[in-house]
Amino acid sequence: MRKIIFILFLVFSISLLFCDDIRLNILFTNDIHGGIDAVPATFINSEYPPPLGGGASAAAYIKYVRQKAKENNESVLLLDAGDFFQGHPIGTMSHGEAVIKYMNMVDYDAMAIGNHEFDAGYDQLKKTLSLAEFPIVCANIVTKKTGEIIPECIPYIIKDIQGVKIAIIGLCTKETVMMSFPAHIEGLKFLPVAETAEKYIKEVKEKGADIVAILAHLGIPYDVKSAYQRDIVDGHINDPERYWPDNAMHLAYKVEGIDMLFCGHIHKGYQKPWEEPNNHTLLFQNYAYGSNMGHAIIKIDKETKTISGYELPTYLDGDLLTLFEEEFIPDKEVKEKILKMQVEAEKGMDDIIGEALIHLSRGGGAQSLIGNTVLDAILEETDADFSFLNLGGIRDDINRGPVTYRDIFDVLPFESQIVTIDVSGALLKEILEIRVSYGHHGLRIAGAEIVYNKNLPNFERVTKIKIGGEDWNPDKIYKLTTTDFLMQGNAGLTILTEIPEEQITYHYIIIRDALANYFKKHKLLTSKIDNRWKRDNTSQPTESIAEFNRKKRSSNK
Repeated sequence: MRKIIFILFLVFSISLLFCDDIRLNILFTNDIHGGIDAVPATFINSEYPPPLGGGASAAAYIKYVRQKAKENNESVLLLDAGDFFQGHPIGTMSHGEAVIKYMNMVDYDAMAIGNHEFDAGYDQLKKTLSLAEFPIVCANIVTKKTGEIIPECIPYIIKDIQGVKIAIIGLCTKETVMMSFPAHIEGLKFLPVAETAEKYIKEVKEKGADIVAILAHLGIPYDVKSAYQRDIVDGHINDPERYWPDNAMHLAYKVEGIDMLFCGHIHKGYQKPWEEPNNHTLLFQNYAYGSNMGHAIIKIDKETKTISGYELPTYLDGDLLTLFEEEFIPDKEVKEKILKMQVEAEKGMDDIIGEALIHLSRGGGAQSLIGNTVLDAILEETDADFSFLNLGGIRDDINRGPVTYRDIFDVLPFESQIVTIDVSGALLKEILEIRVSYGHHGLRIAGAEIVYNKNLPNFERVTKIKIGGEDWNPDKIYKLTTTDFLMQGNAGLTILTEIPEEQITYHYIIIRDALANYFKKHKLLTSKIDNRWKRDNTSQPTESIAEFNRKKRSSNK
């Protein structure tokens, strides 16, 4: 840390000699997901992970940058692009209150709203956001009844930075509607981001804004160059059947007048800002879970009051810094306050509930050791014939050895509850076909053997179905287990919203509690990759499936 501080001091000092621009240090975070606590960096080394300092290390760095900026007549903004609490126990168990209290400690300038902010419902979110001592900016979430922006938010702020007015407009992804329980966002409307941005850019310009920044829970795609080629150059952005709404790349292309766009939602960090080729907007994005934060130095011409360029701290590999404890010594006072909140939020989470005989990895696509374990657990919890989940939602491995409830939480941090449905074999096949057709990538399952062929036509790709070891019967009623998240039509399964209530049983048990029960019951647990889910592009439908497909084609003529 001393070496880094010395280098940073030299950078600040030398820059003053050769630069007459206003220098604005922007520190940015996104998708913290409750990650303000100190945790091991298992994504770097699962066996010997270096410790991350979390919010206390971030606080030390924030304090240092502010101190140096003050000494050198520079300015600092601290921004967050949403998804602030759901993920780490300290965030989830406190409904985000611990994270907001931390953000108050380090004096954030503004925060946007993310889709996971609604995981505990809008009513709970209102209580949590009432604790914030900084503005929450979001221009495109309105109440259906009045059309007004929700009262917890304002559409933008305008900051005076050494005589230059910088507007910061907030936006939230429209994917929130597709990814949240309807009851959690009842009465709310999420407006299109491009039209909303255009409206408020015009408004802030009329109020004298010189520079426009968007703080948005919208993601830069994982491979932005290929995504730009497909969506913009090749015209996919104009496809009327395009399923997903605009992301940050789309917004930067569509809307003129955005100087900087601070992004989130997609957990892919960019070491350097990506410059949109059409409008030359600079886009910034971190990784997730509080593992790192971003730092960019924006240079502003004093005469024209426009951005003349940017610099990245020379001691970093780009604009992102990983918050290793040994490099960024945690702020003592902030660390003590976080620990106090953590102890309160995480009572009982380190009690041992079972043991894993092998490392339960989440790698491997639709089948993984931990994924199969989760699906086996919810199948056993409900005594159903078949269980299924979408591929997302399983967020961590379980290491070999003793297993605690904290380990379970890390695997399943969200609040999805288990639901069983009684459906025909015909409907079961349709669910499977949806998830292997078009751009979908399958399901996690238990209780069955499924084979599919991607070379066959959409909705005729499933070639083999066995349920409980018996051949599939389109007329038989099967008991299926899934989550209330999927029952709301997420992951493309809108067909589930059409199932009558009398065919649905709510168990009121969170999926991670079912996994915890599974470990408690079996104590010493192992797992394996088996024949439950297989892609075979040479396979052909069984006789019963082929006959079913023929009848369906005939009835559709």
